[in-house]
Amino acid sequence: MTRDLIVFDLEFTAWEDSLAGRWLAPGQYKEIVQIGAVRLDKENFTVAASFHCLVMPRVNGLLSGYFECLTGITNMRLAKDGIDFATAYRRFVEFAGDGAIASFGHDEWVLEENIRLYGLKEMPPLPPFLELRGWFANHGVDPTGLHSCDIGPKLGVPFEGREHDALCDARSVAAGMAILIKRGAKLPDLGRDRTAQQN
Repeated sequence: MTRDLIVFDLEFTAWEDSLAGRWLAPGQYKEIVQIGAVRLDKENFTVAASFHCLVMPRVNGLLSGYFECLTGITNMRLAKDGIDFATAYRRFVEFAGDGAIASFGHDEWVLEENIRLYGLKEMPPLPPFLELRGWFANHGVDPTGLHSCDIGPKLGVPFEGREHDALCDARSVAAGMAILIKRGAKLPDLGRDRTAQQN
């Protein structure tokens, strides 16, 4: 691996029917509410550093009861600790630094979608990206029906924390990656390409 790898996860606004309806109902957007990320040590793939922030949605500022129950993030907590997306995004990119970023699914699209939704200009570009659903599939783990929080337990690593918490979920994905890498799985050369290969 030629550069640091940052595994990240997002939680974004959701309603009871939004997943089935693919967020196509009027007024439903995937507004980011939480970013969690871990930087992996290049030698042993343990967590070397972590990043976490809560993000205040601009369009749907009041979280649904469904979202609160799913994630444990309450409107009260968000009002106290949430920051604006532009600030959160810049801090995340700064945390990633010269590393590459990776997520279980195309969470980079959600980051880009939020930039467009809010009409933000002159935002720093995302680092090179590795999509991990494909990577896990290529190394014998069928991702069908799995969420980020399922990856660690799927590979024998007990889940720690709360499911659907972005930082806990990122740690679970990273733990699953470490198991496969110990078994001989390889990561692609995470060079300067916008999207890295998955095998």
